[in-house]
Amino acid sequence: MTESAPLTIRLNAADNVVVARAKLEAGTDIPGEGVVAAGPIPAGHKIATVPIAAGEPIRKYNQIIGFASADIAAGAHVHTQNCEFRSFERDYAFGADTRPTDFVPEAERASFRGIVRSDGRVATRNYIGVLTTVNCSATAAKHIARAFEGDALADFPNVDGVVAFTHGTGCAMALDGEGFALLQRLMWGYARHPNMAGILLVGLGCEANQIKFLLDAYGLEEGPAFRTMNIQDTGGTRATVEAGVQVIREMLPEANHVERQDVSATNLTVALQCGGSDAYSGITANPALGAAADLVVRHGGTAILAETPEIYGAEHLLTRRAVSR
Repeated sequence: MTESAPLTIRLNAADNVVVARAKLEAGTDIPGEGVVAAGPIPAGHKIATVPIAAGEPIRKYNQIIGFASADIAAGAHVHTQNCEFRSFERDYAFGADTRPTDFVPEAERASFRGIVRSDGRVATRNYIGVLTTVNCSATAAKHIARAFEGDALADFPNVDGVVAFTHGTGCAMALDGEGFALLQRLMWGYARHPNMAGILLVGLGCEANQIKFLLDAYGLEEGPAFRTMNIQDTGGTRATVEAGVQVIREMLPEANHVERQDVSATNLTVALQCGGSDAYSGITANPALGAAADLVVRHGGTAILAETPEIYGAEHLLTRRAVSR
């Protein structure tokens, strides 16, 4: 860190804490804040800039992130030892801060090299997927996909990979429950995703989430690009892996028969998913991704905030900007 670089980051003028950019030793003067570090402050941690009485809110990003569980002196380290969660009222004000999108004119919108499927949807990747109905078939699915690593796809340059999509459920669950319905909808979404040139669905045979249930529920039909098998009928895991590898090999020539072309960014859908938050995520990655999502939307595309648990406690910020509820 250069001498001219600030020691802390103030995220909002109304905050009563700042964030240490690097480890600070006790007695360090915090320029611009008029406080001295009362003790060692780890990098990325909070420092009180004013006295905060027990019970008063602690503000960061001009949002309440907790309440002082004890009196906090100016310059003190603010962390779990003196900060606690409490319930408090939030103003959800649906739509109060909605702003119209400044769309880029269609003729000026960005483009990317996509794959136009037969139904008109556009893919960004060209995968063959190995789906599982249940955790018990996950190992077989992974081994099938691994058979196509390295140079195995050298003769199929337009195929981006063979990927296994596994999960830890699919059995010992109520067939009329929400969890079962969500699992089936998720599997259907993968099976019909434009990035999938072909799908092999692998089951165990005795699971609650039967292959037939999914086919019947969503009208899926087997064909050259959508195949199914289960381990018990095929003769065990080893036989299933061998049979699955052969099925994928049969799919590869047709999957490879694609060409990328320029398509409008209107066809682009971007999902945002947490990759492991740290003390700086809200300062660096999140605003950058928000700006990128705004650009995608301005060009007619779609951005999805996929991991809703990550917004716990800040949902009122999104409801205020929502156009519907």
